[in-house]
Amino acid sequence: MLFQAHNTQSNNLFPVDSVPTKAETRLPTPSPAFGWFAWAVLLFNLLVIAVGVVVRATGSGDGCGAHWPACDGEIIPVAPSVEKMIEYTHRLVSGVDGLLVLGLAGWCIAKFRHNKPLLGAVLATVFFTGVEAWLGAYLVKQRLVADNASVQRAVWMSIHLVNTFFLLTALSLAAWWASGRDRIKTGGQGAVGLALALAFIAMVALGVSGSVTALGDTLFPAQNHEEAMRQSLAPGAHFLQKLRILHPSIAGSVGLYLLLIAGLVGHLRPSAQTKRYATAIYGLFFVQMGVGFLNVLLAAPVWMQLVHLLLADLVWIAVTLFSAAAMEAGVPRVEMNSVPATQYATGTFSATERPTYKDYILLTKPRVISLLLFTTLAAMFIAAKGWPGAILFWSVALGGYLSAGAANAINMVIDRDIDGRMKRTSQRPTVTQKIPSRDALFFGLGLAVLSFAILWGFANLLAALLSLAGLVFYVCVYTLFLKRRTWHNIVIGGAAGAFPPLVGWAAVTNSLSPLAWYLFAIILVWTPAHFWALALLIKDDYAEAGVPMLPVVLGDRVTVIQIALYAVLTAVVSILPLAQGLVGPGYVIAAALLNVILVMRSAQLARRTDRPRALSMYKYSMLYLALLFLAMALDQAKWGAS
Repeated sequence: MLFQAHNTQSNNLFPVDSVPTKAETRLPTPSPAFGWFAWAVLLFNLLVIAVGVVVRATGSGDGCGAHWPACDGEIIPVAPSVEKMIEYTHRLVSGVDGLLVLGLAGWCIAKFRHNKPLLGAVLATVFFTGVEAWLGAYLVKQRLVADNASVQRAVWMSIHLVNTFFLLTALSLAAWWASGRDRIKTGGQGAVGLALALAFIAMVALGVSGSVTALGDTLFPAQNHEEAMRQSLAPGAHFLQKLRILHPSIAGSVGLYLLLIAGLVGHLRPSAQTKRYATAIYGLFFVQMGVGFLNVLLAAPVWMQLVHLLLADLVWIAVTLFSAAAMEAGVPRVEMNSVPATQYATGTFSATERPTYKDYILLTKPRVISLLLFTTLAAMFIAAKGWPGAILFWSVALGGYLSAGAANAINMVIDRDIDGRMKRTSQRPTVTQKIPSRDALFFGLGLAVLSFAILWGFANLLAALLSLAGLVFYVCVYTLFLKRRTWHNIVIGGAAGAFPPLVGWAAVTNSLSPLAWYLFAIILVWTPAHFWALALLIKDDYAEAGVPMLPVVLGDRVTVIQIALYAVLTAVVSILPLAQGLVGPGYVIAAALLNVILVMRSAQLARRTDRPRALSMYKYSMLYLALLFLAMALDQAKWGAS
């Protein structure tokens, strides 16, 4: 799992704190029958929501006219139409749900009222169920149903959706405590609490955009995706149609954030429950993305809208239960602030010193970022075929730095144990605790949010989404999942460093062309040769820390052969744009010269593997990438404009 403790050594260095909970302090455990009933009520609410989707998607909201709770003044409709039957069915299941909720409350009050969290969740369920009924009645009586396309309807539908989320939260927690789980500690959660709170805020924003977008799909149907896009981009398009373009990007952005939080919080709260629900979040995310893609491709048929919304509700429930598991009293916690100095590579620590702004800058790894940022900005020149504009250029430079810095800061929190064993990293501020890990995590999450806002505000949502994708890939896929498990870590995880040119390109064009993907591919295949040359220099550090880098696992000989192979692959990929006529002769000549030197350096290292040649290969690989991107930028400025 992305969130499990990684190895025995890391657990010894930074132990998992298991906060014991005395048996007498635990909440009273309800009966199993009550627990099953609470889960059944939650499941029945999903059925009610599904029927409500059918009402909205088929335009049947006025099937009973403006009457409520009676249907056209009748308790039982006589000779009803299809629309009336759909709306009447929704009212019936809603009524049954109300009775189930009242039954749940009565049972709880009669038998388990001493379990205060459970009682609170059940009473909240009653309240939000009542609000749900009132909102449904208001929409019907005000005729904010059927083909009404007003802003007022969109606003009230959004309020309805938010209340539904609150209801599902209350029911999920009621079922959680009805199953015998312990109380939740909201205090003392630090960055974990903030990260989870932001997740819920983001999901509310996503839910609102999805609800309004679905309304647009209902009121302005399209035969296919192309027609839907034409409607959305047409001059004077309705605001409901315009949201069709934004919603997929918002969904991708929020989904990526949920992946980040599931991995990160699961790592810091490594219990069986957090693992279970984090796995559910990951699985539901990928299924939902697939369903969302089909929903767009098929122009949102009713059955796809139904599946899509139910999956969204399941994601909300999974995040609710994941949060409850992470904040449960007694849950194990990875110790964030202790300094086990006896196991560090060096014995000097400065936990009592106050950090300066320079220490926080160190968290971002500015030297590592510099090359990534260069590829981002060079890609902007390539996409614009010249100067992209001052405001856009500096905004992307700042946003790109903050995003990469956020990833590095979070990485330092996660890798504090192995950093403490390596001489090269033993004085990082998270190791010495000059910056407490809790503060470093706050800092990293803050940079991530600020970066996303800058890139969206001054560039576009696609650029912000791609930047976030690179951050999530680096933290979750590389740092949490691959780094301590396999020597293939850098082969796959190196893709994180290939996102920056996509960000730069998207910032200029709000799209991704084949040449943008070639830039991504060049960095992807270049990374192993570059990084393994460095790994040869510091393999003893990696061996001491127990990190399975290639030289540690398979030795120097295999490593230099792999470096040579990837150098050749890099040379081939860097020339491929010529086959599609995407580059001019200036770039081809420069790339050929750079590639000859790259392959020669790798061959020399393979013939004689020593420190000077490994260092030479490492330094040249950085120069190679910078000059290659510079050559393409100059080539596009001249050849692309001709």
